[in-house]
Amino acid sequence: MLSVYSWNVNGIRAWHSKGLIDWVKTVAPDIFLVQETKAHPDQLAPELINIDGYKSYFASAKKRGYSGVALYTKSEPQDIEVSGNADFDDEGRILIAHYDKFSLMNCYFPNSQPQGKRLEYKLSFCDFVLDKCNSLVLQGKNVVLCGDFNIAHTEIDLQNPKSNQNNPGFLPEEREWMSKFLNSGYTDSFRKFHPGEPGHYTWWSYRFNARAKDIGWRIDYICVNNGFQEGIIRPDIHKDVMGSDHCPVSIELDV
Repeated sequence: MLSVYSWNVNGIRAWHSKGLIDWVKTVAPDIFLVQETKAHPDQLAPELINIDGYKSYFASAKKRGYSGVALYTKSEPQDIEVSGNADFDDEGRILIAHYDKFSLMNCYFPNSQPQGKRLEYKLSFCDFVLDKCNSLVLQGKNVVLCGDFNIAHTEIDLQNPKSNQNNPGFLPEEREWMSKFLNSGYTDSFRKFHPGEPGHYTWWSYRFNARAKDIGWRIDYICVNNGFQEGIIRPDIHKDVMGSDHCPVSIELDV
């Protein structure tokens, strides 16, 4: 079994200051994916770059203090790449690790912003990710797509769907893309095991005591191509793990 954890940490330096390297060492995932690092490697403490037992890889935004993804892995990948699309790599949004049995994509999807100011950019990113996944599958590879999608797919994926119809993350165009993605041959691992269940969230606003009241959104996902879905074991949402406005999500893979 191989354990994969994914977490938007909302600033890896702030996350580090809360002592959460100890959480990594205790949980000991085989692969740990981070979104929204908001840092370049040269800004990080050595113990954060070199967590015992892990190789680390980073894709950082040109703009310091913004976006960024990272990968910590016990087994060295065969290859590591960024997307190759300058628009997205300038914001540090994609990191791809190729292993023997699968390719893993760590993605931090853009926020479409109020009034949909970045919706066009967001949808371009979404389509690029889908095309990349399809390309890998056509090459005969299994795909594991992890990250903060910044999309609540259906009404059961957030506490207050009616009042959020026009808000970023729940716009019709975003939800339609998520449906298109899944209908293109991919499985939302958590929903495979929890179909139709409301009340499962991965992000809570810092306002209005939302986390304590569990007024949240499920916007963090681990998805696989349908041909790999039989390898999914125990997808989970770790809502009691603090340290960010998101919580970690995880999966075990039978590989």
